Amino acid sequence: MRSLKVHLVTLLAGLLLALPAAALPRFSPEDVFHLSWVSDPQVDARGERVVYLRHGMDVVRDQPVSQLWRIDTDGGNHRPVTTGWDRVSSPVLSPEGRRVAYVRKDEAGQQLFVTWLDSGQTTQLTRLPRTPGQLAWSPDGQWLAYRQRVVDDAPVLGEMPKAPEGAEWAPPPTVVERAIFRNDGKGMAPRGYDHVFVIAAAGGSPRQLTRGDFHHSGGIAWAADSRSLVVSANRNPDWELDTQNTDLYRVSLVDGSVSALTERRGRDDDPVVSPDGRLIAWTGWDDRGMGYHRNRLYVMNSDGSERRELLAELDRSIQSPRWAADGRRLVFRYDDRGETVLASVDPGGRLQELARGIGGTSIGRPYSGADHAVGGQGVVAWTGGEPGWPADLVLGRLGDSQSRRLTRLNDNLLPYRELGQLRELEVTSSAGERAVQAWVLTPPGFDPGQRYPMVLEIHGGPFANYGPRFSAEMQLLAAAGYVVLYVNPRGSTSYGEEFANLIHHNYPGQDYDDLMSALDALLAEGYVDPEQLFVTGGSGGGTLTAWIVGKTDRFRAAVVAKPVINWASFVLTADMTPYFARYWFGEMPWENPEAYWRRSPLSLVGNVTTPTALLTGENDLRTPMSETEQYYHALRLRGVDTAMVRVPGASHSIARRPSQLVAKVAAILGWFERYRGETPGGQ
Repeated sequence: MRSLKVHLVTLLAGLLLALPAAALPRFSPEDVFHLSWVSDPQVDARGERVVYLRHGMDVVRDQPVSQLWRIDTDGGNHRPVTTGWDRVSSPVLSPEGRRVAYVRKDEAGQQLFVTWLDSGQTTQLTRLPRTPGQLAWSPDGQWLAYRQRVVDDAPVLGEMPKAPEGAEWAPPPTVVERAIFRNDGKGMAPRGYDHVFVIAAAGGSPRQLTRGDFHHSGGIAWAADSRSLVVSANRNPDWELDTQNTDLYRVSLVDGSVSALTERRGRDDDPVVSPDGRLIAWTGWDDRGMGYHRNRLYVMNSDGSERRELLAELDRSIQSPRWAADGRRLVFRYDDRGETVLASVDPGGRLQELARGIGGTSIGRPYSGADHAVGGQGVVAWTGGEPGWPADLVLGRLGDSQSRRLTRLNDNLLPYRELGQLRELEVTSSAGERAVQAWVLTPPGFDPGQRYPMVLEIHGGPFANYGPRFSAEMQLLAAAGYVVLYVNPRGSTSYGEEFANLIHHNYPGQDYDDLMSALDALLAEGYVDPEQLFVTGGSGGGTLTAWIVGKTDRFRAAVVAKPVINWASFVLTADMTPYFARYWFGEMPWENPEAYWRRSPLSLVGNVTTPTALLTGENDLRTPMSETEQYYHALRLRGVDTAMVRVPGASHSIARRPSQLVAKVAAILGWFERYRGETPGGQ
C-alpha cells in the first residue's frame, strides 16, 4: 500500500510538470489564509518521535492558530496532540519523552498544560494571572520551571476624595516612573518584574524562586541533579537604562539563594547544561557599544570556572545551542550569507556543518527564522523551507549527511499555483567596491524578452537579513506582474560583524549605494522597464525608502511602511528608548542634534517629488505613528502626492493577522497601480 501511495504521488507530480504554466493559477491573497508551517520541534530521549507546532490561519476569526502534533521519526503515526482553533505555544518534552508541557489559553488566559503522549490524557497545571514562558523540565521529570511577571501595585500621586455611592468617575490617572513602560504588540506593560517559578509536574501550588526588583527574563536551564536552576537576568543596579547587561546565575531550588556564574559587561543568555551536569554552554557578547554585536558561544564548568569561547574565529552570530544526548557536541544555528546553517561543535572547537538553508518560519517576508532540536540516538530535527514552500519538519542524524523531510503541509496548495521564480543576483556596490548579495523574483509566465515593472523591497532591522526563502508578500507582488528585487545591503546580518557595523552611527549611509547598485545590476539584464520602478520597505526598510525618495526621483512611486522619519523624536518615543539611544547613536539628541538630523529622512523631504504613501499600524510602539504623521504632513505641505494608510489595531508586526498581511500588500499594489504605466509584463 505504501509503495502504491508513493507511485501515485510521483505520477501526480509528473502530470503537474507536464501541464502548461498557464493552466495553474497564480498565488492569490486568498491563498494566504490556507498556508501551513512548522515550528518548535522537540525530539524524545529515544530518538523515536518528534512533537512540533503546526501553524495556520483561522479565516473566520482572522487569527493565526497553532496546534501540537506528533510524528514518529520513521514518518509514521502522524497525528495531533491538541485540537481546536486556538494557539498552543512553548512546547517542551519531558526527559523520558512520554509527556509534553505547553502553554494554551483557557477562559482565564494563557495556562500551563501537560499531555501524556501515549494516552492523550491532558491536565491543566495552572490558573495563573499572567502568561507563563520559558518552560523547562527538571531532569528527574518531577518539576517544571517557568517565567512569569509578578505585578506590583501601581504608584499614585496625591489622594482623591471618596466617590459618592453609585458615582461613575473617570479612571484614575496612570503614573509612570519606569524608563521602559510599554512594549510593542502588548501595550502598557504591567508594573512589576519577571521572576522564575517552579511547579510540580503532577500539579499543585506554584512557588516563586527569584525575588527582587530585577527582571529574570532570559533563558532557564536545570542543573543535572534537579536541585538548582541556571537563569539569565539583569540584576545590576542600573538595569533599567543598561538593558543589555545580563549575567548567568545559579538559583537553589531549596531556598532560592542566588549566586553569580558570570560578571562581565554585556549579554550572557540561553544557558544549557550538559547531560552529565559538568558543563554549562551559553551565548553572549562583550559590550563594546556597537550597533551590532555577534552572539558568541561559550562553555564553563558548572561552578562558573574555566570559562572559554568556542569558535572564536567563526564570524557569525550563534543561536540556540543544544547539547547532544551523549554530551559530546553542541548543536546550534547561525546565519551565513542570507541562509541559516545548522552546525555542531565539540568541546575542543571542531565545527561540523549539518544542514544549510534551514528556516521558513517567517511567512510574510523572507527573513531568517528557524528552530531545531536534538534527541536520542543523535536524531536532529529542524524546520526546513525553500523559496517555493514555508517550513516543514526535516530530520537528520549527527554524523550522517542525509536528511528526510517528514511533513509536506502545503502539498495540496502550492504545487497547484504558479509561483514567481527566485534567483540570486551578483552585485558590486559603487561604495567601496563591496560585494553585496541580492535576489530577483520574476513573475509567473516570465519572458526575458519583455519588459516588466519592478519593486525594490527593502528589509528592516536594520540588523537582519533576507534570503532565498518563501515569502507570501513577495509572491503576491510577483503575481501582480512585478519583478521583485530584494537586497542585503551593508548593515545586514549573516556577513560578519564588520559588514553589519558598517552602518554603526551611520544609518542610513552607504547602504543606499548598495541598494542603487543592485538596482543598476538588475536593469543591466534588460527585462526591467527603467521607467516603471517602484520601492517599498518596512521599519528600517521604510526608513530607507523615505531616504531613497529624498535622494533620487528615479522611482515612479513609493510606499514607506512603519518608518523612522526623525531620529530625535523616534529615540524619545519608541518603546526601547534606552537601547536605541545607547547603541544606535551613543549620544543623546540634545548632545548632538546635528547627528540625529543628518541621518533623518525628514531632513531630505524638501527634495521629494516621488508620489509617496505611508503605511503603519495604529498601535505601533516600535516606530510610533507620530513618525508616519510627521512625514505625511511634511509631504502634504510640500504638495507631493501622498496618502497615509493606518492599520487599526496593528502593532509593529503589522501583518500578524492574515487579513492585515493581505491588506498591507493590497495597499502597496493599489498605490503603485495609480502611477504604473502600460508594460507588456503586466497581468
